[in-house]
Amino acid sequence: MSNTLVILMAVTCGMVVANIYYNQPLLLMMADTFGVSDSKVSVIATITQVGYTLGLLLIVPLGDKTERRKLILWKLAGATLCMWVAAASMNYYMMVAASLFIGFFSAVPQLLLPMAATLAPDEARGRIVGKVMSGLLIGILLSRTLSGIIGAHLGWRAVFLLGGGMMALLLMVLYRLLPADPPTFTGSYGSLMKSLVSLIKTYPPLRHAALTSFLTFGAFSVFWTTLVFLLEGAPFFYKSDMVGLFGLIGACGALAAPAAGKSADSRGPQFPLRIGVLAMLASFVIMGFSAASLTGLIIGVVLLDIGQQVAHISNQSKVFALLPEARSRLNTVYMTSAFSGGALGSLLGAQVWSHWQWTGVCALGGAFVLAAFLLNFQQRNNTSS
Repeated sequence: MSNTLVILMAVTCGMVVANIYYNQPLLLMMADTFGVSDSKVSVIATITQVGYTLGLLLIVPLGDKTERRKLILWKLAGATLCMWVAAASMNYYMMVAASLFIGFFSAVPQLLLPMAATLAPDEARGRIVGKVMSGLLIGILLSRTLSGIIGAHLGWRAVFLLGGGMMALLLMVLYRLLPADPPTFTGSYGSLMKSLVSLIKTYPPLRHAALTSFLTFGAFSVFWTTLVFLLEGAPFFYKSDMVGLFGLIGACGALAAPAAGKSADSRGPQFPLRIGVLAMLASFVIMGFSAASLTGLIIGVVLLDIGQQVAHISNQSKVFALLPEARSRLNTVYMTSAFSGGALGSLLGAQVWSHWQWTGVCALGGAFVLAAFLLNFQQRNNTSS
């Protein structure tokens, strides 16, 4: 793979995955527009992740059966249209429906990552996947910064209008520059989907990685869905632009992705995985005592994002090494589990905030991560199975 192609894939991952997270700093603004409660408006964040999960489950496996380049271009066209529908939403239910399909058509990174893993040489796979993944992680975090700033000055609708424009531009660039990637699966769509179950049954490392990712990404979403409620209330009273800057702080964690990939290449994935989970656990402990401390929240955000990125890259390196000809399907199982956890974390986080505020949020996030830590502690001797 050329460096240019790696950079293009990383930028694409970041720009497309941002569609899923633009709404988080804008939730209270949308609640005012549509006249709904905090807990009800949080459904917009949750349903977007549900849509992403459905796109992962139903479309991404086709990356092994259909030429990936064509599939990516079609999904980008759908994402463009849905972003503009969201910008024009006249009521809460139209926004929820648009958000579902924004998530569904924004699963492009999960087609690009198996492509990168396939094109990369074996000895550099973790490093290259880490570089591409760093683009995705930066997109997840900077999307909040961008949407917060634009929303504060131009309104939340402008965020989706501009986001759709970026998807249209990206569609034209990829049409010209993205290489073809021939499929490896020749069976029917039904047999393709049935093979997902077979992969889950056959590969214990896939089950282990998927469950770990369910828990860690659930914790990640617990925090980011509810942070806006904390920062826009007492004692901070920040607007969406300041809330979005926390994404910029968290983006430091994306710098750990290439290092995690390199460590997975040289030492195996389990060592950096445990380090990442421990960093996430420490972050929730610190943030649990920082409901009124900006410094404590910043330290917690950095640790949380570094831990999440390290754990994720380590898990994905393990998964991509299992069966080269089935990488889209392996990634489907792994990422569907991750975003199912993310959707559950968003949903539970909003409910816990309504009843127990920030202390409850940190306890919930910590419980997710503690379960991931115990799972990896128990399985530490089985990482090569």
